[in-house]
Amino acid sequence: MSKPQQTNALAVRRVIMASLIGATIEWYDFFLYGVVAGIVFNKLFFPNADPLISIMLAYGTFAVGFLTRPLGGVIFGHFGDKLGRKTMLVMTLMIMGVATVLIGLLPTYQQIGIWAPLLLLFLRVCQGIGLGGEWGGAVLMAFEYAPKEKRGLYASIPQIGLAIGLCLAAGVVALLSSSLTNAQFLSWGWRVAFVFSIVLVSIGMYIRLNVMETPEFSKVKKSGELVKLPIMDVLTKYPGNVLAGMGARYIDGVFFNIFGVFSIAYLTQTLKIARTDALLAVMVAAMVMVVTIPFFGYLSDKVGRTRIYFWGSLLTGLSAFAGFWLMNHSGGDIRLVWLAIILPFGILYASIYGPEAALFSELFDAKVRYSGVSFVYQFSGIFASGITPIIATYLLKEGNGEPWLIASYVCFSGLVSALSAIWIGARKHATTAQLNTASVT
Repeated sequence: MSKPQQTNALAVRRVIMASLIGATIEWYDFFLYGVVAGIVFNKLFFPNADPLISIMLAYGTFAVGFLTRPLGGVIFGHFGDKLGRKTMLVMTLMIMGVATVLIGLLPTYQQIGIWAPLLLLFLRVCQGIGLGGEWGGAVLMAFEYAPKEKRGLYASIPQIGLAIGLCLAAGVVALLSSSLTNAQFLSWGWRVAFVFSIVLVSIGMYIRLNVMETPEFSKVKKSGELVKLPIMDVLTKYPGNVLAGMGARYIDGVFFNIFGVFSIAYLTQTLKIARTDALLAVMVAAMVMVVTIPFFGYLSDKVGRTRIYFWGSLLTGLSAFAGFWLMNHSGGDIRLVWLAIILPFGILYASIYGPEAALFSELFDAKVRYSGVSFVYQFSGIFASGITPIIATYLLKEGNGEPWLIASYVCFSGLVSALSAIWIGARKHATTAQLNTASVT
């Protein structure tokens, strides 16, 4: 291998590592909140005589993070398409890290009254804005550095950050839960998990400050093709792609928040499974995803992204019935509970999350790609992700404690995403046919 090739390979590895580590930190911070919301925040920041109301309020602040993510996507997407991907990634990491550490230092409702939930809400907004700009930049750094025939694999690697981040979040909380008494955990143990974020952020900042801008964006900037208002260009020139991408994202957001967030509260409060066991089930599923996410990203390069995404959406949606049935009939057997989480969440969910980054990135030109993928992913997150734990809690009550309405909702989201994947494939074929016709004439 020649020296220039070695230098280029080293640069690509550094970019991939920067995207992965940054994404890991961002998802650790963001979903640590989701893991803790239903077991700590409902008691310390939203005390109420009715436990259901307390949980709903705690999940309400969780949802706010998703409501503000589109704002972060628009802001950082705009400047990411104007100034570059790298600068925005450094800023989003800093915003996310500071907000998470401060959550770990917040006084409780008993100490400062109404200011406690208000400050928690404000910091959750900051988290949402930070992650809103993070995801698009992280996947684009990998996608735009990748050879075209390996873009599914390369873009799936930052997606592993979700699995590692969730694994860390669930693992740290599980470790603290098992080593501390319940009183200790509620008093100060949960705070350690949030303050620990400062270590991860320091590592991530060092790596991200030492990467180069993507060649594809550098080419756009050098050619003077920068768009004045990228988000307007996205909405006016790519409306069909935006809608199709948002529909495809539906099963991702719903399924993750049912099995990665809501399932912990369901197992501990409805089925009376130990909190540590529930957290460990999610953590093991996340560890499995570290392998399955890049596998499905690689597979999408070989057999087609829309094909993988179509079948993945259908099977993932249907698996909710099997997962909840197994949980309900586990009889307290932890092995069956783990199986009910690991198979659908660790394997089937990866079939959509692995190819997703490349699928969305290919919907837009490089000059508006940061804004495009951020808008599709974050705006759809409002209904696909943010309100899902609230919907699930309501459906559980309407179903008299039985989860079948929840499973039906998950299955519906899978059908919507499968049809959207077909739509994306049809639009891609139509665009290719138009380009071929133009080249002939």
